[in-house]
Order: sequence, then C-alpha cells, then structure tokens
Amino acid sequence: MSELTKPIEANEIEWRIQRASNGKTTIVPYITNRCVMNRLDAHFTPSGWSSEFREVSGGFICRITTDKCYKEDGASCTKIEPTKGGISDSMKRCAVQFGIGRNLYDYPRVFILEEVKYIDDKYLVRAAVLVSKINDGTFTKKVATL
Repeated sequence: MSELTKPIEANEIEWRIQRASNGKTTIVPYITNRCVMNRLDAHFTPSGWSSEFREVSGGFICRITTDKCYKEDGASCTKIEPTKGGISDSMKRCAVQFGIGRNLYDYPRVFILEEVKYIDDKYLVRAAVLVSKINDGTFTKKVATL
C-alpha cells in the first residue's frame, strides 16, 4: 500500500466538534498538516514535491506539485487565524486528491454522549482506540460513541 493511501493513524488526526445539541456532541476527524507533509516526504522525498498557495476571494487555493502531476483544491479562511487556517485547510483538502486521508470520509459518525464545548483528553484516548479498531477492521459500524 502506498504511503499516501495507507490508513491514517490516531496521531495524524485532529478531532473537531461538528455539533453539540440534544445531549450529545458529534465530532469529526481531520488529517493534520504534518501528516500531509510527512506522507508526501515519504512517498516523493522532501525535494520531490512542492506546494504553493494563492489567495482567492474568501480563501486560498493550494497546489501540490510532484514530478508527475499537480493537484489543486481550496478552502475558506477560518474563524481563528483566518489566513493560516485557510492555507492549512486548503493543503489538507488538496492532499485528499492524492489519497491522503481519503479514508476518513468512510469513518462512522462519532458521538460523545453529552454536550461539550471542547474534546476532553479522555475522549481523545477513546477516539485513538476507535481509529486503531477501524484500521485493523474490527470496527465496521456506521455509528460510534465515545
């Protein structure tokens, strides 16, 4: 399996709150920018790929170029650190086109059985276990609770 498309490990994921209501919180996984860079380095070598960014109305487009091709994708500016967040998100979205983190779209819906404003470490530990079970094929349900 390619370094680009192998399953994402727990330490390569950031979890974010998508919604908190009716006594539960939905959280979703995202790849980290370090994951993107590490996987591109491992597959193409550090000098075998490059990224460039251009600002567009309300966000950024990232282009990742290798010796064989380039791919682009974009993202809006974020609420916190708008420029940095928009650049980072555009790179992560572009990386999915190379297969990096694409498996996260197949993850189950993940719930915390209470409404929370931030994800406590105890839930992150449980999420890491869930990621391991997803990666080894022992968790195949459409919904997970932490």
